Amino acid sequence: MAPPLLLLQDIHLRLGTQALLAGASLSVSAGERLALVGRNGSGKSTLLRIAAGALAPDAGTRFLQPGATLRALPQEPDFGAAKTVWEHVAAGLGPGDDPHRARLLLEQLGLTGEEAPARLSGGEARRAALARALAASPDILLLDEPTNHLDLPAIAWLEAELSRYRGALVLISHDRRFLETLSRAMVWLDRGTTRRLEKGFAHFEAWRDQVLEEEEREAHKLDRQIVREEHWMRYGVTARRKRNMRRVGELAALRERRREALKPTGAAKLTASEQQGGGTLVIQAEGLRKAFADQPPVVRDFSTRILRGDRVGLIGPNGAGKTTLLKMLVGELAPDAGTIRLGTGLSMVRLEQGRESLDPETTLQAVLTGGRGDQVEVGGQKRHVIGYMKDFLFLPEQARTPVGMLSGGERGRLMLARALARPSNLLVLDEPTNDLDLETLDLLEELLADYAGTVLVVSHDRDFLDRVCTSVVVAMGEGRWQEYAGGFSDMLAQGGPGILAGAAAPAEAKPRAREAAPRPAAEPAKRKLSFKQLHALDALPGKIATLEKEIATLRQALAAPDLYSRDKARFDRFTAALTEKETALAKAEEEWLELEMLREEIEAGAPPP
Repeated sequence: MAPPLLLLQDIHLRLGTQALLAGASLSVSAGERLALVGRNGSGKSTLLRIAAGALAPDAGTRFLQPGATLRALPQEPDFGAAKTVWEHVAAGLGPGDDPHRARLLLEQLGLTGEEAPARLSGGEARRAALARALAASPDILLLDEPTNHLDLPAIAWLEAELSRYRGALVLISHDRRFLETLSRAMVWLDRGTTRRLEKGFAHFEAWRDQVLEEEEREAHKLDRQIVREEHWMRYGVTARRKRNMRRVGELAALRERRREALKPTGAAKLTASEQQGGGTLVIQAEGLRKAFADQPPVVRDFSTRILRGDRVGLIGPNGAGKTTLLKMLVGELAPDAGTIRLGTGLSMVRLEQGRESLDPETTLQAVLTGGRGDQVEVGGQKRHVIGYMKDFLFLPEQARTPVGMLSGGERGRLMLARALARPSNLLVLDEPTNDLDLETLDLLEELLADYAGTVLVVSHDRDFLDRVCTSVVVAMGEGRWQEYAGGFSDMLAQGGPGILAGAAAPAEAKPRAREAAPRPAAEPAKRKLSFKQLHALDALPGKIATLEKEIATLRQALAAPDLYSRDKARFDRFTAALTEKETALAKAEEEWLELEMLREEIEAGAPPP
């Protein structure tokens, strides 16, 4: 094996009293493509800064092969005193680097170089920083969340550029599709230490779950005390992912309903639909048009009908008019032509892309409670803030942590917690996946699956759109917008604009859980469920209902205003029991789903797989 170009060994770093890194390692050889993953706040960005030489650890060694060149893209680009984008990019060039390549990169990224850094949008700042990092064609490239604030065409361009790049790549990203495309090995940072998998991201989550399950079994064998809060955040990942198997069928049913709703209808049927009971119709748009000054229309003759429970994604390049269309749909902006009808009794909560509304001096608890006591009202019911924090993977001791000390991903998680605590039946999310780690993305997807209202989401995360949306509204150019049933990959499969997808053709899209590969020829013998399977199919619904009642009772008990402060031992017992019941519920739901799918296949005459 070739000697590493970059080597970190036994890295230790403390932030205050917290040990952030406790023996972490990182080895990067020529041409390697590593993805660095871990929970928000686990120290990924810190480890990358140490690798870049921008931060000195408390202990441990860093070795960079003499003569090797290294460039880094930080999560928050710093333009320093540069007066123009070109000045910033040129400052990153070495003596032998080609300035013409830097100019070409800026052009490909839609920048002239004359822009003032202070006037750049989030996406433009990210493009400028990418041009600086890529222009030198370094031996090692460290990228921290490179897709944040980028639209789909820019992500497509970046994937293609990095696929051609021959140097070593270390990548932090929340974008599953991006990681699957580029990674060849994984480094998992967990509780201050690192583990390595010599496979790409497509294999990571199953491997991580296996590691955690083995660790949990070993912990029980040794009769060690497991911290319950950490148990939920780490071992609960597997239960959540298994529970999402049930969501697959639910999302498929919602998409089928949306597909039927999108079929062309006559005027008489449309009128009948408009007269449905209050709350069923959320948004009815007919012939919307919007233009600004003498510019071409950003929305031209767009119509849609959105019903309660729909989850609609808006997709398009930056500047295509996604925000304009979104504002018209929710009644914040009047169209130049066409009509908007909003359903009765709408209560909207909006999650903006920025985090500016969070005061860095305010504590996490105060953000959630509005500074009033230790209670937060969720869904019309009061809950203790500690219990609600745990739903969003925060530890109890973080309750009094100032927002300014949270990582970018933790701030994003806090914004989600605050938004979802407000009563609503229409949720509008603008780039909700920015800065979120993979576990939090799983949690967000589960929360949206359980949300009873309607969701409008603007996102450039292809995997997130696939997992959440019942339909997507896509910018087709020249102000035209087209709605497709399903998620991002479904849009491609229906002939949607592949250049917008930025990447995969439909054949490359991951198959859905219920879309089976072609089956072999049918067996002559008729299949049937065994007695044990039939008995389980009959008994499981009752078991699931009982578990759901027990979980509801435990949650109600945990919501008691002073339980945590009055009787922490009882709070811990209830929390442990809740984790156990939720795990049992996930297992029962998974077993029932598998048996129900098998029964449906047999009744449909499908041969065995």
